[in-house]
Amino acid sequence: MSYVRPNYKTKKELKQALKDGKTVTVFEPGVGTVPTNGVVFIEGPHGVHMWYAEGWMVDGKLTEVK
Repeated sequence: MSYVRPNYKTKKELKQALKDGKTVTVFEPGVGTVPTNGVVFIEGPHGVHMWYAEGWMVDGKLTEVK
């Protein structure tokens, strides 16, 4: 699983940020890598994991969340 930056407390906040056109990046702690383009699975907030989502990456930026 991966995390988003900035660290959103809810999936609703994340979706609103994307709708507002804010830049959201995804990172994989430790050894993992995040695809530049394609599907990613994310969770948040960091360390607490209260929400999970499937997202879509384009050119290294998160563009969509289900």
